[in-house]
Amino acid sequence: MANKRATGLRGLLGAALITAVTAFPAAAAETVLDGLDYPWDIEAHAGTLYVTEKAGTLGLFADGDFTRLPVETSAPILNHRGGGLLGLALRPDFAETGRVVLYQHTGTPEARVNRVIEAERRGDAWVETRVLLDGIPGHPLYNGGRVAFGPDGMLYVTTGWTENRDRPQDMQSLAGKILRLMPDGAIPDDNPFPGSPVYSLGHRNPQGIAWDSDGQLFAAEHGQSGHDELNRVEAGGNYGWPLVQGDETGDGMHAPLAHSGRRTWAPSGLAWDGQRLLLAGLRAGAVLGVDADGTVSTAFDAGERMRDVLVTESGVFAITTNRSPRRDGASRDRLIRLD
Repeated sequence: MANKRATGLRGLLGAALITAVTAFPAAAAETVLDGLDYPWDIEAHAGTLYVTEKAGTLGLFADGDFTRLPVETSAPILNHRGGGLLGLALRPDFAETGRVVLYQHTGTPEARVNRVIEAERRGDAWVETRVLLDGIPGHPLYNGGRVAFGPDGMLYVTTGWTENRDRPQDMQSLAGKILRLMPDGAIPDDNPFPGSPVYSLGHRNPQGIAWDSDGQLFAAEHGQSGHDELNRVEAGGNYGWPLVQGDETGDGMHAPLAHSGRRTWAPSGLAWDGQRLLLAGLRAGAVLGVDADGTVSTAFDAGERMRDVLVTESGVFAITTNRSPRRDGASRDRLIRLD
């Protein structure tokens, strides 16, 4: 089963800014697995789906059975508000090593931090094998949290702005950025800023990344009171936050391909289905489709908070996160297959 997060919008030129969602025939869906509690990321390999849950588990779903396993880390997972065990990426050599990369929230509610770790399955648990990156500033809500391997074999990491207006534009801070690392956590020699893991800056809270068939990177991020964005990301690009948003422009700053205007999508996971991008919308309660010209349509009107979407050879899957990170308690969630 091939994971097509990293496989686009061909011939994309310029930026098309939109504020409304265009009507489009919506997909039907079936529940594949219920009983999930605040899942955050879904990946696939060889017929098995892998799902992280924020409390600190990485589960396997295969042949109708779901096995929920704890993740053991050297620094405890802080499952509080929007923080916990978040993003998941299967290493390119997963078939041989069985190793994964995870984005972990840790520390205390008063002193939060994020880490990128590697882990492998040992019996009835996933066990941390090494820390790839530490010291990413944390926040109750704005942590970014997505990790993914690109078509170049490098590891990409999204980080949130932590409600600090200086950090997204500060090259000495890891917050409000998209980072690029080698699989072992080292800084690639061809990064746009020598000696720095920063690939792009000026992001608010990016939670979705995907590549098209031509290897172009796209990122989806939460805006401030609307103005959620879908960006075509270039190496070294500055995407403006907090200096500009929406239709605003600034010297040397990239405009989004699409944005939500005063409305809110609350975008999270992002995938490419071979013709367009699919965007999981929490506040939109839908999986949205984004075409090459920036037109946004409703691909699947779920009526639930959509956290992540994944395109595989067996179909399109999505997970819900029905509890807001601003509230406490369990979240009644499910894994669905879109027709």
